[in-house]
Amino acid sequence: MNEPSFAHFRRRLYALVVASGLAVTAQAQVASPDLHRAQQAVQQAQDADADHYAPELLDTARQALVRAQAGALSRSRGERREADQLARQAAADADLARVRSDRAQAEAGLLQRRDEIARLRESLGLPAEATP
Repeated sequence: MNEPSFAHFRRRLYALVVASGLAVTAQAQVASPDLHRAQQAVQQAQDADADHYAPELLDTARQALVRAQAGALSRSRGERREADQLARQAAADADLARVRSDRAQAEAGLLQRRDEIARLRESLGLPAEATP
């Protein structure tokens, strides 16, 4: 009789563990396009200095992203759906934080240029220009 040895069982168990680990890793890597988009949006907001100009909104986006990442690893279909929703919310919040940051920086730049123009006019002895 050809009985399997314990080594054979260990190899099968090892193969099963490796296969399940690869499945979990694959699931995490292909979590969802929404999750990937949220990660990009948060990074773009950080790059736009939203920590300075829209910190509360960026914090909200980061918290939603962390919860979405945790939910994406769930085996429950409902939790993964909720994770996708959280990821979309995180992306929207991060996009808004980036836009507000861009706007605040543009407005600060405009004020600075107007200030420079006023000083130049004054140094040239020109009358002050009415600001709109």
